[in-house]
Amino acid sequence: MSNRTRSKGARRCGAVLAVGLATLAVPVASAVAEPVLLGTTADYSVLGGSTVTNTGPSVLSGDLGVYPGNALPGFGPATINGTVHAGDADAGQAQTDLTTAYGVAAGQTTPVPQVLTGNLAGRTLLPGNYSFATDAALSASAPLVLDDQGDPAAQFVFNIPGELVTASDSSVVGVSGCNVYWRVGSQATLGTGTDFLGNIMADQSISLNTGASLIGRALARIGQVSLDNNVVNAGPCGARTTADTTGGTTSPTTGTPVPGAPLPTGNGNQPPPASRTTRRLRRGTSTLRRTRAPAPGATCTDGFTARVRGAYVKSVVFRLDGKRIVTKRRSPFSAYVKAAGAGKHKVTAKVTYKDATRAVTRTLRYRGCAAAVLQPRRGPSQFTG
Repeated sequence: MSNRTRSKGARRCGAVLAVGLATLAVPVASAVAEPVLLGTTADYSVLGGSTVTNTGPSVLSGDLGVYPGNALPGFGPATINGTVHAGDADAGQAQTDLTTAYGVAAGQTTPVPQVLTGNLAGRTLLPGNYSFATDAALSASAPLVLDDQGDPAAQFVFNIPGELVTASDSSVVGVSGCNVYWRVGSQATLGTGTDFLGNIMADQSISLNTGASLIGRALARIGQVSLDNNVVNAGPCGARTTADTTGGTTSPTTGTPVPGAPLPTGNGNQPPPASRTTRRLRRGTSTLRRTRAPAPGATCTDGFTARVRGAYVKSVVFRLDGKRIVTKRRSPFSAYVKAAGAGKHKVTAKVTYKDATRAVTRTLRYRGCAAAVLQPRRGPSQFTG
């Protein structure tokens, strides 16, 4: 081989090497998920299509709405910390925004969705997109843990073409629930006593069985939402208009950036981290109730389970008539209250929170039943013969 041939070959190899190095030096764009923006729907804790029904003293933190239906039966004993919209234009706009968010969640491709099968209990999942072949189930054997790795804007999207069903006393733990989206193709059912996190966006209907609690939102596009002595708390997720790290805002109606404002880093529903604000956050909520209602016509009880549900609960100290029963430092925050004799009794639960919310003591009063106990008389027998 001549020197000229070797020189040309070397130049060609050098050119290929240079191109290769240049290619390696180009930064690769990171895979960023498309944020699921709820728009006006973010104001609602519960939104139904045909109707929303309720049984018992449910507590809703956020607006209650229905559209195109206008029926909201059974909410007499409920507490609604928000505005009620029954078939009005506001509820109609919320349904429109819900349809948009539902479609965005369904179209998530970045990062590539991970396919999940089987029971969700006992798993620890990181932020990302997750899909199911048909239905999704959660048993009570162990909590589902969602680990946001310290990023309050981290997003979890679950696409379920069929049903979402949780067993009684199952739970989801680990994050605030604000940036967790459960897109359900048919209906969602939370079992009795379930503690759940996230925004449930069901195409058809949602049922919360007795005593189930939800930190997030129950949003049904077409069918109804059924409540039964539940706590639904959208409060920790803040208002629709939120400031980002540079002071920009998002539109209160569409969730899109306001013209001239910097792009938001979150989804418009997550409050800014404490490190970005001088105000200490106070988002804790709690309620104290029996896990099961007394039997019809019952005037007293020999024992029951008391349970505290809410947001950002750190610990609960249960007492019966001033005497400590138990201290709970993890969910479920419950205690069995045994029979304490006939007459009036009082169960208290001192609740402390993970944020700056002040500790509070909740009270539950009940009447104990008289136990029929036969005892022999003291002293010698009075019988002779």
